[in-house]
Amino acid sequence: MTRELPKNRPNGTRRACLQSLAAGSLLLPGLLSELLAGEESSASGAAAAAVDPLTPKPPHFPAKAKRVIFIFSSGGVSHMDTFDHKPELFKADGKITGAGGGLSNQQKPLVKPLWEFRPGGECGTLVSDLFPHLREKMDDIALIRSMKSDDNEHYQATLAMHTGSFFFTRPSIGAWLSYGLGTVNQNLPSFVVISPYTPYAGGQVWGNDFLPAYHQGTRVVPGDEPIPNLARRTRQAGLQESELDLTAALDRRHLAARGNDSELAARIRSFETAHRMQAAAPEAFDIAGESAETLGLYGIERGDTKSFGWQCLVARRLAERGVRFVELIDRGASDNWDAHSDMKQHEPLAKAIDLPLAGLLSDLKRRGMLDETLVVWTTEFGRTPGQDGTRGRGHHGACFSSWLAGGGVKGGITYGSTDEIGATVATDLCHVHDFHATILHLMGIDHTRLTYRHAGRDYRLTDVHGNVVTKILA
Repeated sequence: MTRELPKNRPNGTRRACLQSLAAGSLLLPGLLSELLAGEESSASGAAAAAVDPLTPKPPHFPAKAKRVIFIFSSGGVSHMDTFDHKPELFKADGKITGAGGGLSNQQKPLVKPLWEFRPGGECGTLVSDLFPHLREKMDDIALIRSMKSDDNEHYQATLAMHTGSFFFTRPSIGAWLSYGLGTVNQNLPSFVVISPYTPYAGGQVWGNDFLPAYHQGTRVVPGDEPIPNLARRTRQAGLQESELDLTAALDRRHLAARGNDSELAARIRSFETAHRMQAAAPEAFDIAGESAETLGLYGIERGDTKSFGWQCLVARRLAERGVRFVELIDRGASDNWDAHSDMKQHEPLAKAIDLPLAGLLSDLKRRGMLDETLVVWTTEFGRTPGQDGTRGRGHHGACFSSWLAGGGVKGGITYGSTDEIGATVATDLCHVHDFHATILHLMGIDHTRLTYRHAGRDYRLTDVHGNVVTKILA
């Protein structure tokens, strides 16, 4: 029970508040000594920082990128309708192909793309009319047309794209980078996920699994209050800080009595981060001070707090404030890119993200941030060239497209290719493990050395696989 301070008490210092709370024997003398000693000992503060698990850590080698903005479009975006131009598929519309271009053993008619492809940027990379704004940014993008997943089901493929594991819960890529590199801003989480929807595989997408809990992603739901309950409980100067210091002192004693349990330590650390976020997070998520020109770049109307454009702008604001890994989840486990019945379903979904993604790349570039920010866009798998449903396409893990920009990536290039109808990888296969190894490499991490001992063995994001795609590196 907390004693209420006198209403006529003038605003005082943290020290005064501590002494006032102690006056009624509310605090044990030993605890009070611990708290007041912390006021006077800068050395103890330095020591605490030295063991802080989120303190910035050096990479294995000089990094090209300092941070990642990872965009995930859920449901399976069709590669041959977006980034992988297939002239032969236009010609073969309606023709019957064995296994439906990847669907069981049924005979399925091929389906031509519904959108024309045009060259973008000076590099001339062909991109469909679904992404007219993003098409003009291809000079900054390394487009991978030879991605491969090992599973055709949403849950497993989504899990793998985030954790490297198709069937078992493992730490997400954001958690691995938080564990490997820490964060440069102790007032914000190292790993933030902006997700208005629940994705396939749920919270495992941003989970920490066996890594300490402070590396788990902090989920933000777009809206008027992205992170609930951040407002201070009281305006009384120093009171909340004193209460939290008392809690921390009790927590430290509780932790020491239990052998410094890592999960308990992580929960304590999360309370400390939450307190610091009360000042830093509201400012980071408040875009009211952004100019009309910047809002227009992302396609945002003044007062908007929910659109994908808002997500992209907030991602830029978090990145420039030191958040190590920001993920934007485009759609969830329903109302997504899973176009079985009609490929026209892609049109409104592409329109919602096209301008914001192009705006994000432009904004990062003009602010001098793109060179040190790795922007990644992907989906869990592609779609079949053969028809599924009335005029749709089925799940297709055999090949799909993803892209990277900024942070050490060679822009204006394409890597890999698929066959003439987009059914299989023809050259330079890039498996999910290779994709992850490349992202870690650009962040200065050797994927074979970023390991964590668990259940008697060393685990890593790429398991026992993965090769860095060196041809896309600048």
